[in-house]
This record gives sequence, C-alpha cells and structure tokens, in this order.
Amino acid sequence: MKRHLEALLRQALNDAITAGELPVDRPPPFTVEVPADLKFGDLATNVALVLARQAGRPPRAVADTLLARLRDPEGWLAGTEVAGPGFINFRFAPSFWRMLLAEALAAGESYGRSTVGAGRRVQVEFVSANPTGPLHIGHGRGAVLGDVTARLLEAVGYEVEREYYVNDFGRQMDVLGRSTWIRHRQLRGEDVALGEDAYPGEYLIDVARALAAEQGDELARLPEAEAVARCREFAARALLAGIQEDLARFGVRFDHFVSERALHAESVFARARAALPADLLYEQDGALFFRTTHFGDEKDRVVVRGNGEPTYFGSDIAHYYRTLSRRFDALVNVLGADHHGYVARLRAVVAAFGFDPAALRVLLVQLVNLTRGGEPVRMGKRAGEFVTLREVVDEVGADAARFFFLLRKADSQLDFDLELAKKQSTDNPVFYVQYAHARIASVLRQAADAGIVLAPEPDLTRLGDGETEPLRVLVTFPDVVEAAARDLEPHRIVFYALDLAAAFHRYYNQHRILSDDPGATQARLALVRCVQQVLRAALELAGVRAPERM
Repeated sequence: MKRHLEALLRQALNDAITAGELPVDRPPPFTVEVPADLKFGDLATNVALVLARQAGRPPRAVADTLLARLRDPEGWLAGTEVAGPGFINFRFAPSFWRMLLAEALAAGESYGRSTVGAGRRVQVEFVSANPTGPLHIGHGRGAVLGDVTARLLEAVGYEVEREYYVNDFGRQMDVLGRSTWIRHRQLRGEDVALGEDAYPGEYLIDVARALAAEQGDELARLPEAEAVARCREFAARALLAGIQEDLARFGVRFDHFVSERALHAESVFARARAALPADLLYEQDGALFFRTTHFGDEKDRVVVRGNGEPTYFGSDIAHYYRTLSRRFDALVNVLGADHHGYVARLRAVVAAFGFDPAALRVLLVQLVNLTRGGEPVRMGKRAGEFVTLREVVDEVGADAARFFFLLRKADSQLDFDLELAKKQSTDNPVFYVQYAHARIASVLRQAADAGIVLAPEPDLTRLGDGETEPLRVLVTFPDVVEAAARDLEPHRIVFYALDLAAAFHRYYNQHRILSDDPGATQARLALVRCVQQVLRAALELAGVRAPERM
C-alpha cells in the first residue's frame, strides 16, 4: 500500500524540483505510515517536514507545493489535508482498495514476499543453550524469535542459514560430567551426595540410567577421572539429542550445530588469535587480554586465563573467526537479555577481523513469567531450577506456545498464562486467529455445497464502500513483513494476524457473505478468500498451523 503513495509523492517532488519550486539538491528520506488514529486518514507522510530546511520554506508551504504537483490519474485519492506542523494526510477512494485486493488475489501465495534481500546471505544464530540440561521456557522464547526472524528474512529474499552454537567446552561440561558420575554411583547404591556445584535436576538420573545400560559395570572399573570424562561425553550427547528433539517438536530447525569443543580441537582458536592484529592482544598478570576498549567497550577482556585455559570470550573469538570466514553479508545473534553487556565485545571482534561491526545485529530476549490463572508456576523437580520447554509444549501445544512467545516485543518481559493458552475460546489469541481462518474455510465449503463456483475475476466494484475494513488491514501485509524483517521485530507478525482476524470477525458479523445477490456474493467470497490466504501466510511465518476446521 505504501509503495503506491510513495511513488506518487516522489513524482510530485521531482516535478516541483524540476520546476524550481523547491530548491532541494538531494531530497532526504521520508516516511509514509498508517496514522495511529484513522480519523487522520489512511496514510500520512512527513515529507514536507524533512524537506523544509533544505527548501528554506515552512513545512506547510512545502506540503501545499507538493499537493499542487500531486498527480492521481487513477483517481485513487479521495482526499488530502495538511495537518499540524506540516504532516500530509491521505484518504483513499474505494477503487484504490479494490485495486489492491485484485493485486493480492493475483499474487496468490507469494503475496507479502519480496526480493528486498535478494543476493544477500545472513546467518541467524539462536538458542545455543549449553548441553547441560533440557531447554527451559526462556530458551523456547528465544527459539521462536530466532526461527520467525529467519522466516521473515527468507520472505524478503535473503538466503538464510540457521546456526546453533553448542557450548560444549569448559567448566560447565566438567560439572556435567561429575554430576552424571555421581548420579551413576547413586544408581549403583552408593551413598554419595551431589554437592553444591552439581546440576540438581532429576533429568541426569535418566542420563545415568541410559549410560549404565550401555556400558554396564565397565564404568565402575575405570579410574575416576576417566569415568567422569566418559560421563561428560555421554551426557553431552544425550542432552543435545534431547534438545534437538524438543526443537523439532517445536517446529524449529537448524542448518548447522557447531561445537565449541570442535573449534578448539581443530585449532580454530589458535588460527583466530594469529589472524588478529598483534597490537590488539597483550599480556598482563599472566593472562592474555584483547583491547576491546579500542572499539568502544568499557574495558579490555581476558581471552586466555593465567592457567592457559581460554575464556568463554576467547571461544567466541574463534567462533566468529570461523563464521566471518564464510562471508555472510549480515549476522543476527539472538541472546538472552542478561547478555546485554556482551554485545560491545562481540562487535569489537567483528571489527578486529576487518568487518563492519554494524553487520552484527543482536536481538536481546527478555524473561518469561509463567503463570497459571494469574498465579506463578512452581518449578518442577525434573529440571531442578526451571520449567522446561517440553513441559509447556506438552500442556498447551506447539501452536499456542509459539504464538504466546511472540505476543510481546523481544526486549519486553512476557507473561505466559498456561490456562489462557489452552482455552478453546476467542479469549485465547491463537484460537482467535486460527478460528478466523477456519471460519473462512467453512464459508468456502458452504459456497461449494451450494454449487457456487468461485469466479476467476470477480467484479470487485460490488463490494460496498462500507466493506473496506478487512481490506485496509489485509493490504498492509507486505509492508508489515518487510518492516518486521528490516527491524528484526518478529512480534509484528502475530500483532498483524490479530488485527486481520479482528477485522474479519467484525466483517463476518456485519455482512452476509453468501447473499441472494450473485455478484455481491462473488466479490465477498473473493475478499474473505484473500483474507484467509494472508492469515495463512502470517501464521506460516509464525510457524503456527492454519486449520481448516475447529
């Protein structure tokens, strides 16, 4: 929708500049947006405000000049006005909305997709949870946000690779090995406590039981250090397999699982250090530091500890060295909000290897507050310290879980009510949207049962002037997809789906779709069929099913 008005405005601007009415050399970017209140029109632009300084004229005078030059040969505009300090508001004629509906119908399943990112490669790294336990609900939210971000980028033409960075190196893996070893000994009847630094979740009992079934008594005959190492390897594999299974059930896929341990085993860390400019590394108190302050970080960061062990940040340098060598045009990293202080040092790494630090974009994900009927959900014994993603998906289903995780912006805390997510009523937002899709499917079945054959080119002029509300929402879909991909704001897709579903439900209650007038019936069927098509596309981007019956 916006592109049509933008084209008219650019033509008017060029005509005014050519005629010498606006002394502007390089017109700055301007915006065309849907007003917060429809009383201000269908679209509004700030073009006069951003041109005023260069033109040396008041914004309202610039607006008047542009409107005088505005050409509308198709008769799409029903009215224009200059408001406030110089905003220009536009109202469209019913013919404009019908034209956009015809465009959407002609585009079919490709409606909303574009080639904005064609020829560019992006890596989206997300989840990347340590293989020391099952995924919790925070990981689940990050999984959905990363997955939908990847889907959006693909929808606008980018070639996307999804990566899970497996943090299977360092102290946490040693703790996993010892914890599994203790659980194994407990299963053999030994009176041994976990200890304060062990992982307390009961899930390791199952891991230890599977380990015993595979290795029998052999483990008990090994020296303790070797037994702990074997426990570590087995547990890491078993837990990663469980994570992969949970993600698959949740509709989340990855192209690559990259092992941190493998980066060290394959000497990637050593090669990365050698590739860094020598003046960015220095030794102090036996440790090796990276001058991240050179790139705006608050302090320099340790890369190798005094005992010779690389830090987590040191491993990240190796990881980004490998990633950057694959020549992506952009990197997107989805991190928990507790990593906000980590962003500057990651951008420092990107810059140190000679790449534009702006190529790395980070999506920070806030916490999830899980409730049941408004009351906080207590932690379970199985995970020990958190509610697992599997427990939530088992209770409410993948569709509801995915939709609810998208109901707030990534950097806002999310309240997730399990009882609401299970409701089979329009109080439940995912039910509300899916029901709109199923309701339209029911109308189309009724039409088929009545012998109505959908016209390939219905007369859309048979839609009354009061029937444009669903259209006004429907035709913004391409703009919403493009903006959500550009700004890394996947929540916009479910917000849009809710708006479109609401517009359809109101339309359904106010208009008889299968009427006694064949022409009006065909036009209305075309409208609701297009609404269904776009709802299905929005739900697909969210990774949520679009049921035909409910």
